[in-house]
Amino acid sequence: MKVIVIGTGIVGASAAYHLAKNNIEVIMVDRPEEGKATSAGAGIVSPWAKNESAEWYRLAKRGAAFYPHLISALKEEGENEVGYKKVGALHVSNDPEQLDEIERNLNIKKKDAPEIGDIQRLNHKQTRQLFPLLKDDLESVFVSGGARVDGAKMREALKRAAKNNGAKLIEGEAKLIHENNRVSGITVQGETIYADKVLITAGTGAPELLKPLNIDLKIEPQRGQIAHIKLPEMDTSEWPIIVPQSSHYLLAFDDSRVVAGATRETGSGFDYRLTAGGVNEVLTEALKVAPGLNEGTLEEVRIGFRPMGPDTIPVLGSVDMLEGVVLANGLGASGLTMGPYVGSLAAAIISEEHIDLDLSPYKPERAIHIKENI
Repeated sequence: MKVIVIGTGIVGASAAYHLAKNNIEVIMVDRPEEGKATSAGAGIVSPWAKNESAEWYRLAKRGAAFYPHLISALKEEGENEVGYKKVGALHVSNDPEQLDEIERNLNIKKKDAPEIGDIQRLNHKQTRQLFPLLKDDLESVFVSGGARVDGAKMREALKRAAKNNGAKLIEGEAKLIHENNRVSGITVQGETIYADKVLITAGTGAPELLKPLNIDLKIEPQRGQIAHIKLPEMDTSEWPIIVPQSSHYLLAFDDSRVVAGATRETGSGFDYRLTAGGVNEVLTEALKVAPGLNEGTLEEVRIGFRPMGPDTIPVLGSVDMLEGVVLANGLGASGLTMGPYVGSLAAAIISEEHIDLDLSPYKPERAIHIKENI
């Protein structure tokens, strides 16, 4: 079998690796461009306290549990710099009742998600011992299973592992070859490549790819602005993820750096631009929780475009009205939480392996409108 994977973000790179490891011929195709969500995103793998749908949680929970297995497999491939580290997560608040509810819900979810790890209620002093820059009135619930991911490092490790298993990478803009409701391959850089299946994991670029087929894919870019703050001479390597009671977060990395994010600018289109309002929002929310960041150096602000589907859950599966195509898209702000797992599911769909999960809620048809016959 021969498979073309269009788009090598976290989902496509994972799918390519799992396909290649299964002795399937894989051609990865991607175009270099600004604003890739995987490159800009700060990966928080701690989905257990989020108030999302059951369909979302099902994938996110499995996504978190999948990481240790993936890291182990990548180490066997010689990939040790994968950007993943289990540092725990602090759910912070100055409202004891709010923390009571978080702790209660986490203990309920732990019954079928042991990867949550230890759950501890911490006072303000214990909380600041773990993340010294926090506001001094914040208490927390600490979840030991929380982990962080450097999206770019993880993606590159997966791509290298895919290549080591025989996959090839072509840089360029792919166009689909289609006839009679079937996609049989692509053209890229003047070359025609045929394949048994085409997996489209192109994120916000997927609608443009499908437009010549008169398919309107309801995936829209949501701009996220994310600040990187340098803290010279501070050892941030073991600091946990900070999860306030908002959509913002703080995430430390090994190089004396804290990432603060992120805006969720629905309707932004592909406006690759830092805005005064966006940067102000990110920094205001960060300093509200961690005023100790005030003296840090604002090293850079990155932009990424999250692929947002018609709802909060991914678009995943074969396309009934278009033979030869599998879609994996629409992970939104959860790309680095569940992306590697979703990529493995896409590979399993193509390989026709058994999947012990009902994928019907994620069917691509709910995000597809056919303008006319292909």
